[in-house]
Amino acid sequence: MIVRPRRLRRTAAIRDMVRETRLAASMLVYPIFVREGRGVVEELSAMPGQMRWSPDTLPRILERAAGAGIGGVLLFGIPDHKDETGSQAWAEDGVVQRAMRTAKREFPDLTVIGDVCLCEYTSHGHCGVLKGTTVDNDPTVELLARTAVSQAQAGADIVAPSDMMDGRVGAIRSALDDAGLTETAILSYAVKYASAFYGPFREAAQSAPSFGDRRGYQMDPCNVREGIREALLDVEEGADMILVKPGLPYLDVLRAVKERVSVPVGSYSVSGEYSMIKAAAANGWLDERRVVCESAVCLARAGADIVVTYFALSLADWIREGLA
Repeated sequence: MIVRPRRLRRTAAIRDMVRETRLAASMLVYPIFVREGRGVVEELSAMPGQMRWSPDTLPRILERAAGAGIGGVLLFGIPDHKDETGSQAWAEDGVVQRAMRTAKREFPDLTVIGDVCLCEYTSHGHCGVLKGTTVDNDPTVELLARTAVSQAQAGADIVAPSDMMDGRVGAIRSALDDAGLTETAILSYAVKYASAFYGPFREAAQSAPSFGDRRGYQMDPCNVREGIREALLDVEEGADMILVKPGLPYLDVLRAVKERVSVPVGSYSVSGEYSMIKAAAANGWLDERRVVCESAVCLARAGADIVVTYFALSLADWIREGLA
C-alpha cells in the first residue's frame, strides 16, 4: 500500500493553532515626524496618510499609538534652523527634545525612541560633519553621542543611531553612562543599506543631501557578510538591539543577522515600501490590508523581533481582528 503525504485540511481554528509565525502589536514601532511650529498637522505628499506634527499637536497621534498597544514610537525632528554641524540635534530646546518631553509627560508608559542622526539637522543633508566633501567620522561621533545624551535627558527610553559612523555605539554607550543614563537602551541601525527605497522619507524629513549621496558610509546592497560584521561590532560596543534597514528587499540579510547575534533584531519597513503599497492600493491593484499583513509576517518569519513600520497603527488593528 502506498501512503501518500497529504496536506492538512485546516479550519480557521486549526490554522490559528498550528501557525508558525505570530505577530503582536507590541512588536510594532511607529515612526513620527515632528517639525517646528504650532498647530501643524501636515500630510506628506509622498506618503499618503502620514503627517508632520508640531510638538503641540503631537499628543493627538501619540494617543492613537498608546491606544493601539504598539511597542513604541520613533521620533524624527525637523528644525527650522539648519547649520553645518546640525547643532539643533542636541539643543536642549530642540524640536525633538520638546516632543519627547511632551510624550513622556502625556503618555509616560509609551516607549519613546529617538532617531540619532544629523542629516535632518545639517544644512547639507549629510549624516555628519563634513571634511571637504566627505563626512569626517570621529568629530561626527562626538556630536552623535552628545545628541543621544540630549534625547535621553529629554525622556527618550531608547536612542537609535542611524548614521552608520564607525564606533558610534561605543561612544554613545560611554556618554550615556557618564551622564548617569545607564538605563537608556541603544537600538542601533547596525545594518543600513544605501537604498533607493528611502526617497519618500527624505522628502518627509527634508533631509536629502545637497550634493553627492550616502554610499560612502551606508552599506552596499550587494553585501551580506558586511552586514553580519557590522551587527556583531555594534553588539560588542554595547547595542541592546539592532535594526536591518530596509525591510522586505533584505529578508536574506535579516535572517543571516538574526542567526549570528544574541540581541533582539528589528527590521525597518521603510518609506519606499510604504508608498509603493499605498500607491498600488489606491489604484486597486492590491488589497492593502492583506499585503501589509503578509509583509509584516514575512519580516517576522525572517527573524524580526521588532518591526518599524508606517503601517503600525493600522496593522495593530488588523492583528487584533485576526487578519495577521
